[in-house]
Amino acid sequence: MSEVPAELKYTKEHEWTRAEGGRVVIGITDFAQDQLGDVVFVELPEAGTAVEAGKPLGEVESTKSVSDVYSPISGTVVEKNTEVEQTPELINSDPYGKGWLVAIEPVGELGDLLSADDYRAFVESDAR
Repeated sequence: MSEVPAELKYTKEHEWTRAEGGRVVIGITDFAQDQLGDVVFVELPEAGTAVEAGKPLGEVESTKSVSDVYSPISGTVVEKNTEVEQTPELINSDPYGKGWLVAIEPVGELGDLLSADDYRAFVESDAR
C-alpha cells in the first residue's frame, strides 16, 4: 500500500491537503504518482488565480499520460511550487514534501475531504 500520512486530508481524485496557518497546501498522493509513473512536466496556476473545488487547477504529465490536478477546495492560489515545475520528478520522489504543487487561501470550509483511513479504504476498494 502507498504511503498515506495520517495528518493530511485527501480527495477521491488523489490529491492531498495540509492546512498551514491561513492557507492550504495541495499535492498529489503517493498512490497517484505511482499510477502515473515518471512525472516529466507540471503545469500550475500563477499566484492570484482563483480556483474552484472539484475543477482542474493544473496538469501533471508523465511518461504514461497527462492528468488533470483537481482543486480540493475553492480559493485563491497564493503560491505555486516553481521548484516542482523545474524538477517534476520531485512528485515521484517526495509527493508529500518537496513535491507539493500549490498553496491556496481557502474561501469557506474545506468541504468533503477524506481522512487518511477513509482515503486508504477508498484506494483499496477501488483497486479491486
